[in-house]
Amino acid sequence: MSALLGLGSVAFADCERGVLDKQYCDANGDLVADLPTAQSEWQDPKTLIFAYTPVEDPAIYADIWQPFIDHLQDVTGKKVRFFAVQSNAAQVEAMRSGRLHIAGFSTGPTPFAVNLAGAVPFALMGSSKGQFGYTLQVFTHKDSDIYEMTDLKGKRIAHTSPTSNSGNLAPIALFPEMGVTPGEDYEIVYSGSHDQSMLGVVAKDYDAAPVASEVVERMAARGLYDESDVRLVWESDRFPTTSYNYAHNLHPDLVKKIREAFYTFDFAGTALGEEFAGVETFIPITYQENWKVIRTIQRANGVTYTQENL
Repeated sequence: MSALLGLGSVAFADCERGVLDKQYCDANGDLVADLPTAQSEWQDPKTLIFAYTPVEDPAIYADIWQPFIDHLQDVTGKKVRFFAVQSNAAQVEAMRSGRLHIAGFSTGPTPFAVNLAGAVPFALMGSSKGQFGYTLQVFTHKDSDIYEMTDLKGKRIAHTSPTSNSGNLAPIALFPEMGVTPGEDYEIVYSGSHDQSMLGVVAKDYDAAPVASEVVERMAARGLYDESDVRLVWESDRFPTTSYNYAHNLHPDLVKKIREAFYTFDFAGTALGEEFAGVETFIPITYQENWKVIRTIQRANGVTYTQENL
């Protein structure tokens, strides 16, 4: 076994990979892991494991995703099981270890999934006209004295997690231009999720919070908070939303069917369509192009794609 591992290390060392983990190669320079050259390493599992990004109540989303899972089963001819993940790190590790085959990764953790777990982003939710994305919004309680960004100074502000784009990295990169530096001008408290940040603002546990618009809109639609209890302080331009990925080592024939299942799914009249208002289809994307702005934000934050940073 030691000899085999040694040979593998030599093989890995001989390939181009950019910032990908050493177990992956990127010969074509598209910034994602290549399919292994040895067909013996291609995976064609009998049961596909699908996971959506960590949310407050995973059980609800298992039901919401069921119509799509049924469609994915029909197109691929495989059994598909929904896997509820509790954190971004656990989700990335599940794909890295081969226990997760298809996944929706949040915006900020997507580059970690690409570089650490060999995830290949290929789709986003959007409109039939190709529009997609979400905004970074800053909310405070309606009774607070925060009316503009500089009013955040001296306050206790909820960020979601270190790898979150809208919940941490974008604020660190963008807020200084508006006269307030996170961690210096105000105290950062990590809430764990956008849901918890928003609920904490409502409960006055935090003075304000940067959150993803798509998350708080769904929370409001489910009645998880009263929109009249909060006030919008600031809103950004649009970012790409959750990326949908397959593991880099899946058999090419299976990947073709997975792509087909996503691109042919009709949201209309399904629980998924009701949950994601305004979404009509899955849009084809590439990590190299559509995550460029996110990589820029993360680079500005000095982010490196390691398991420790995840």
